[in-house]
Amino acid sequence: MSTTLLEMSEGRRPEGLAPELARRRRGSGPPSRGARAGRPAGGAGAGVGDSHKPVLARELLELLRPQAGQIAIDCTFGDGGHARLVAERLGPGGTLVAIDRDPLAEQRFAALARESTCAMRFIRAGYAEALELLAAEGMRADIAYFDLGMSSMQVDTRERGFSYSYDAPLDMRMDTTQALSAREVVAEWDERRLAHALREYGEERHAGAIARAIVARRRQAPIETTLELVDTITSAIPAPARFAGGHPAKRSFQALRIAVNDELGQLEEALPLAWGLLLEGGVLAAITFHSLEDRRVKRFLADRARGCICPPDLPVCACGRTPEAALLSRRSIVPSAEELAENPRAASARLRAATKLPLEGDRPEGSR
Repeated sequence: MSTTLLEMSEGRRPEGLAPELARRRRGSGPPSRGARAGRPAGGAGAGVGDSHKPVLARELLELLRPQAGQIAIDCTFGDGGHARLVAERLGPGGTLVAIDRDPLAEQRFAALARESTCAMRFIRAGYAEALELLAAEGMRADIAYFDLGMSSMQVDTRERGFSYSYDAPLDMRMDTTQALSAREVVAEWDERRLAHALREYGEERHAGAIARAIVARRRQAPIETTLELVDTITSAIPAPARFAGGHPAKRSFQALRIAVNDELGQLEEALPLAWGLLLEGGVLAAITFHSLEDRRVKRFLADRARGCICPPDLPVCACGRTPEAALLSRRSIVPSAEELAENPRAASARLRAATKLPLEGDRPEGSR
């Protein structure tokens, strides 16, 4: 874990709580999947925000309502598109803490820090580990947000091996210093473990057949590139089903990426840590790109928004449970038609958010 602190101005902690937040309601959209950014990413020297459009940026800002002087935690910095917009609103008295385990993200952060007026800090680590560090330091924040999944910076850097669309070495590591890569998973995991990962993380109907095909092919020669893996996956799927739901390797590549990077484990650890760092009135938001992420975020926020859980026939509450959160939309927020026209990769994006309520004894008289 590495941490970099860049003080662009004399930062200070906010004294007030976050303001009342606007509520936005929109229905859910099609269940397609995509990367979490827009245009193809440039090289390592590209300016932050120049290489892609951040997904659901307008909607995220409307829910977060970043104010001058506040502290914000960007848990998944990536190419820095959302961070740039938030930093602009925090101003000279505010602080933005950016988290990402990708070394390339740290380069993008340095470019943003040179331009920003707020205090800037970067922590290169998984977001669960970084949030644990911030909690140990006693940090409290007004805003915390996640933009989950791959960034375009990652998927469009071909040598990283995230995409099934071009030939590259099998890799898929978000942290390029970690030992486990997709190549090791494909080469070393047994058939049962491979099938479980494909089924659980990719919701792949043909997980068993694909796992058998991988094991059979690697007996002949190692599977070392993305297109070799695509050929293996495609051969295991019945011809009528190969393109019924998009690219035949889509779900398997998702599953391998999640397994390599422990994305769901990181998310389940990070959500309560981020919530614990929030001040009363603070906002937690998450943009997800597939149902496995979205279900976890939805369940986490709904659990904190739930009050009494006593049986309905009990005349008096015995559990004493009160809501910790107020949901900022009844349903997930999805990209507009205009955004989808500009950025088809946003099609699977879902945004959920909640504000942290005061403790029961601290709430104004008459509030619920």
